[in-house]
Amino acid sequence: MKRINLPQVVLLCSCLVLVHHSGTCQPYLRLRPSPSDNLPVKEIIEHPDPEQDPKEQDMDERTLRKKLGSNFDPNFMAVVLPGVVNASSQDLLTRSKSLGTLPVDLKKMDLNEAPYGGRIRMGKKARRKFLQWLWAYTYCPVLYTWKDLGVRFWPRFIKEGHCFSEKSCSLPEGMFCKPVKSVTKTFLRWYCQGWSRQRFCTWIPVQYPIISECKCSC
Repeated sequence: MKRINLPQVVLLCSCLVLVHHSGTCQPYLRLRPSPSDNLPVKEIIEHPDPEQDPKEQDMDERTLRKKLGSNFDPNFMAVVLPGVVNASSQDLLTRSKSLGTLPVDLKKMDLNEAPYGGRIRMGKKARRKFLQWLWAYTYCPVLYTWKDLGVRFWPRFIKEGHCFSEKSCSLPEGMFCKPVKSVTKTFLRWYCQGWSRQRFCTWIPVQYPIISECKCSC
């Protein structure tokens, strides 16, 4: 039988104590999801096992709100699924475009130079309409939808961002809207270790990346 030395026992006990009180022991923060530069976030694969799920007494909303504290962001998380209006991707894209403002680099673009204008001169009105069309064509909004993370997360629902990618966003075509920035939101994750009567379960804080900006790129 493999012997476990005293330092290993002390480290394990220390981690259990930290998780029980604050959920901040480093090994458990490596559980997915975790902050990542790789976007979009990969789907979380949960293995169905009722013994690994929180029980009714573990789901007291008042206790969980207190544990999550100021990290609870009602703009991006919800305990119950908010009312969702069915809309197509094109509807969402059109709605997002109406909120955008013309970027500075487009305002400063010289349309009288190739490849846009060449020898053709544009008046102010034509120039403004062309820039608005160009901005609408290349604009990459962040589209949000509510996602169910499952019973092992609290709050259970997250407003997840994704980039519109049903068509090219460049002229000539070839580039698509891709995520370039994200923000992290802290959720509670139900985590169990051990087995049978020796199983220890608790809520621990985890950070979930949410796409916050998309850009037209290769």
